[in-house]
Amino acid sequence: MAEMKSPAKAEPASTAEAPQGDRRSLLEHSREFLDFFWDIAKPEQETRLRATEKLLEYLRTRPSDSEMKYALKRLITGLGVGREAARPCYSLALAQLLQSFEDISLCDILSQIQEKYSLQSANKAMMRPTLFANLFGVLALFQSGRLVKDKEALMKSVRLLKILSHHHNHLQGQPIKALVDILSQVPESMFQEILPKVLKGDMNVVLSSPKYLELFLLAQQRVPATLESLVGSVDLFSVDNIPSLVNILKVAANSVKKEHKLPDVALDLLRLALKENKFELFWKEVLEGGLLKSPSWTTSYMCFRLLGASLPLLSEEQLQLVMRGDLIRHFGENMVISKPQNLFKFIPEISTYVGTFLEGCQDDPKRQFTMMVAFTTITNQGLPVMPTFWRVTRFLNTEALQSYVAWLRDMFLQPDLDSLVDFSTANQKRTQDASLNVPERTVFRLRKWIIHRLVSLVDHLHLEKDDAVVEQIARFCFFHAFFKTKKATPQIPETKQHFSFPLDDRNRGVIVSAFFSLLQTLNVKFRQTPDLAENEKPWTYRLVQLADMLLNHNRNVTNVTPFTTQQRQAWDQMMSTLKELEARSSETRAVAFQHLLLLVGLHLFKSPAESCDVLGDIQTCIKKSMEQNPRRSRSRAKASPEPVWVEVMVEILLSLLAQPSNLMRQVVRSVFGHICSHLTPRGLQLILAVLNPETHEDEDDNVVVTDDADEKQLKHGEDEDSDGEDNKNSESDVDSDDGEESGEEDRDKDVDPGFRQQLMEVLQAGNALGGVDEDEDEELGDEAMMALDQNLASLFAEQKMRIQARHEEKNKLEKEKKLRRDFQIRVLDLIEVLVSKQPEHPLILELLEPLLNMIQHSMRSRGSTKQEQDLLHKTARIFMHHLCRARRYCHEVEPCAEALHAQVERLVQQAGSQADASVALYYFNASLYLLRVLKGNTTKKHQDGQNLQGADTEPEPKDSEDQTASCLNLDFVTRVYSASLESLLTKRNSPLTVPMFLSLFSRYPVISKNLLPILVQHMTGPSRPRHQAQACLLLQKTLSARELRVCFEDPEWEQLISQLLGKATQTLQTLGEAQSKGEHQRELSILELLNTLFRTVNHEKLSVDLTAFLGVLQSRQQRLQQSLQQGNHSSGSNRLYDLYWQAMRMLGVQRPKSEKKNAKDVPSDTQSPISTKRKKKGFLPETKKRKKLKSEGVTPEKNAASQQDSVTEGAMPAATGKDQPPSTGKKKRKRVKASTPSQMNGITVAKSPAPNNPTLSPSTPAKTPKLQKKKEKLSQVNGATPVSPIEPESKKQHQKTLSTKEVIKKSPQSALPKKRARLSLVSRSPSLLQSGVRKRRAVRRRVQTP
Repeated sequence: MAEMKSPAKAEPASTAEAPQGDRRSLLEHSREFLDFFWDIAKPEQETRLRATEKLLEYLRTRPSDSEMKYALKRLITGLGVGREAARPCYSLALAQLLQSFEDISLCDILSQIQEKYSLQSANKAMMRPTLFANLFGVLALFQSGRLVKDKEALMKSVRLLKILSHHHNHLQGQPIKALVDILSQVPESMFQEILPKVLKGDMNVVLSSPKYLELFLLAQQRVPATLESLVGSVDLFSVDNIPSLVNILKVAANSVKKEHKLPDVALDLLRLALKENKFELFWKEVLEGGLLKSPSWTTSYMCFRLLGASLPLLSEEQLQLVMRGDLIRHFGENMVISKPQNLFKFIPEISTYVGTFLEGCQDDPKRQFTMMVAFTTITNQGLPVMPTFWRVTRFLNTEALQSYVAWLRDMFLQPDLDSLVDFSTANQKRTQDASLNVPERTVFRLRKWIIHRLVSLVDHLHLEKDDAVVEQIARFCFFHAFFKTKKATPQIPETKQHFSFPLDDRNRGVIVSAFFSLLQTLNVKFRQTPDLAENEKPWTYRLVQLADMLLNHNRNVTNVTPFTTQQRQAWDQMMSTLKELEARSSETRAVAFQHLLLLVGLHLFKSPAESCDVLGDIQTCIKKSMEQNPRRSRSRAKASPEPVWVEVMVEILLSLLAQPSNLMRQVVRSVFGHICSHLTPRGLQLILAVLNPETHEDEDDNVVVTDDADEKQLKHGEDEDSDGEDNKNSESDVDSDDGEESGEEDRDKDVDPGFRQQLMEVLQAGNALGGVDEDEDEELGDEAMMALDQNLASLFAEQKMRIQARHEEKNKLEKEKKLRRDFQIRVLDLIEVLVSKQPEHPLILELLEPLLNMIQHSMRSRGSTKQEQDLLHKTARIFMHHLCRARRYCHEVEPCAEALHAQVERLVQQAGSQADASVALYYFNASLYLLRVLKGNTTKKHQDGQNLQGADTEPEPKDSEDQTASCLNLDFVTRVYSASLESLLTKRNSPLTVPMFLSLFSRYPVISKNLLPILVQHMTGPSRPRHQAQACLLLQKTLSARELRVCFEDPEWEQLISQLLGKATQTLQTLGEAQSKGEHQRELSILELLNTLFRTVNHEKLSVDLTAFLGVLQSRQQRLQQSLQQGNHSSGSNRLYDLYWQAMRMLGVQRPKSEKKNAKDVPSDTQSPISTKRKKKGFLPETKKRKKLKSEGVTPEKNAASQQDSVTEGAMPAATGKDQPPSTGKKKRKRVKASTPSQMNGITVAKSPAPNNPTLSPSTPAKTPKLQKKKEKLSQVNGATPVSPIEPESKKQHQKTLSTKEVIKKSPQSALPKKRARLSLVSRSPSLLQSGVRKRRAVRRRVQTP
């Protein structure tokens, strides 16, 4: 098998360098077989694996020595290709090939590799590919699984790897790593034989590299006796070897810093230390005493990974040593001071280690509990460093979970600060005040974390399986949030819990916040458990029962905020109402009311004063809603002065929405969905008053928006996490200068003329400014200077206070605005529920203008904040998707029909007065929605009975019937939309657009019929070109709709089409050359309208004479041809030309085939004579050109060609001064055509314009007399005499004898380089589009016949 000379250039497809003998064999292989090697080198893993499988399957099904040899050669060549990403691909493919075909000798393959990539003959440039080829070759032999069974190949591979290990610059430690992997799988006998050859007896060599140490550890594990005889008895963890071990681990950490993994040598050392009972020495001396003395991020993360990997290997005592040492403190400090991006990357990694540990000891709850407690006790000044929400808790079994929850409760009640592994960062030690290091602060930070960890545990629990644990957590949070113990009792286990540190108000605030977060979690999980929801009560109900029990034991427990008599009565009344609702639990409305009542009842403990009144109102509304039907309630509401229960409930829901609680928001949505069918106009106005954007910000509303900023400040205010403190301290120096500069700029902005005047007065009073007559050397005395300083200080202090007050007022206003926007977003939930669940409610119609006002105000303000954008998007989504596009709508509109018509007019007028077309679209869509409401359901009935042809139906009775059956006043609506259409077609910048009216016309064809005269008027009137184009476009789109055709009778429709044809042609005649974009668009629109009209006439076979329009269109041909060739409006000229010939084709005139000349044959005007004589690339040499046609005279093909030359693109006449291409010494073969399209349709040749008219330019060569004689002779043969535009019938009979299929069913000339196509490039005639010898011969006979 021959070799390629250059291994680096041996790419998968580079077969050009193969010897001549291999090329012949290469051609014998199929394309499929050769493509396998391309796919093997691709970067996609699936493609590589698929190609390897196909290659193996191919070689199995078609056993051939040549293909096997070629496959081996390609794979061996690919081991050293220049693309480094392809080397492992070929190595893996070679390994699988050797694994599948065991008859292939490994020694032969290894010899071929060494022969192909010889280390001795490789030059410096080829050394790196050669080294990698040998390395990947050995790896392929090893991955095949056969190397450990072949002793000879194994010894050769080990020897080769030993040689490769000396080239450390290129291969790093990969040869030794491969050697360790190979020796880990060989039998012990062979290992003992190989070990002396690869490992020296010098320990200095072993401790010089991580790979040699890894080989040493492997030998000590597998053949300790042989190793001892080789190097003697060695104590690897002796005092002398510890510095070397530290250096080796540092090198190993740096070697894997890009891979982000634990080095193998570190884990092997850990296992050896555990085996030799020297774990404590290894951990304290090597890791904590060596690597952590001057830690880098690579060594630190290696220690952390080693910590995680060692967890399953350690005993309980060793875990205590590890989890309470210096390394774990260093781990905690790193968690605190690390940047967020690095922390987010490392927390999942350490979580994986801990999760693996917990999952591996499911049957040992004590071990799981110990691990969770160990990580929880790593604290920074009392605050645990691990996140409160930790996914590893889902691996805890029930016993370990209960023990952990009990431990958390005990630590909350009686914190054991001595058991914490607490630390402080360097910044905290340097900058923090010593007064903060008090036990109370540590206890507060610890309790805050514990209560949130308890709540987060519920997210990973199954409510049915871990119901006892969930109940413990819920009872614990609720009791300590709202109750205190007076006397312990066995009936209430929480009364036996005592605090070592008193529970202050800050801790209770944290517990209250956590409790309502727990309610949200329980509510979500309860809804996701349908089986549990059917049999059990919701958690809010169970907690309310617990609260009632605690209130009844007033001798043992008491409220943190005691209830008044009125509040206690409200609670007892709520419990009785709950019993009544429970009896009617089959009704969904009762369930929603029950949920609302329970939630407000629990809020009674948080804010008794506010919730008491709300609770009473809710109970009153619930009783009235359950007793009365909606119709009786509405009638009584008109007679009774007191508000309807629905209105009271709406006010309650709005007040509840003002609270920043997601759970409350969901409950309010659910309750409103059940009561929205009873909504009254006043109740709707209460909702819309909140959404009114014109409401002043300083007005006192009935609803006060609350904020949880105090709770957030409680969490993050004076007791921030240490990472925030560290970041603040580290960045304080950097930001100080910027802060001073920005402060100065702010002060400069806030300086007003009044302050300047006061400052001048103070300076003048102290004589600091001086006067004209005063001496310059005179200075103020000490007393005067002190007085002036005091006056200036007081003045600047007052100014500073004024500036601070303005800033606080500004921040307050911004905060109020933010809260108001958030409240409006929440209130929009009620609108969305109303529109979705009650689309037929009459009050829906009152939502249009308020929503439009919100959209208009948001679009005008152009708020850049995300909150304002969310408000706009949500309002627009509700308006368009839930309201305007709803399938159901209100039908009871007879009483308010007149008001709705006025609203339609108002909306259309507002749409036309907008400054933004996007806002106008919303107003216009609202008017279309009202039209649909006014029209009602009559549309469907009439459409079912309509005759599409319009012959047997009368439109007038239909219109009157529509008017009587629906509430739509067609005449009034027509006047409204006609005015808006006039505005569109007359104003220079109108917000109305063509798609708006197209939507109107498509939905309501009767209105479009009434608006057609306006469109016709503006199409022909003295309007702007852009407005004329819009009118034509509207006419074209409207006439194409089948709905409009039904509104016309046949005579009326035919009259309309005739009128439009006359108007369109009249407008077309008056058009001049388009000078602007608007004029060009107008011409396009008119031609599109004409095409639509012609298509309508032909399709419906109307009796309209179209011959009168042919002359008008032909008069535009010359101008269109010139515009196309000059390149004016190049993007639209082609479209205009195509539209013109579409219209001509519908009039019976076919478009002539354009003459496409080769650019190589036609010289340009600027081309020099020397360049025309130069031989051009791609042309056949003279010896290859055909000589057969030179001796012939005037052939029929030439006659046909001359006939075609007389009919050029656009039917140009033959000009005597026409440019002729220079002769190339070759006569082109031309084929004849039976009849040109222009001749078939009766177009005269002389009518078409010629871009190059008889005037000769200096660069245009004149025709020779010989060429002129040829032209005259050809014209006589072909009979190319000019004819009239419309030929008589006698002249058309001969043309009709030809089959029209020969012209229509022509395929374009193929772009493949065929000889006949090349020979006809100069004068390509339409006859080339025909195929078949018989057709050509028949045409020739017809031409030769006199």
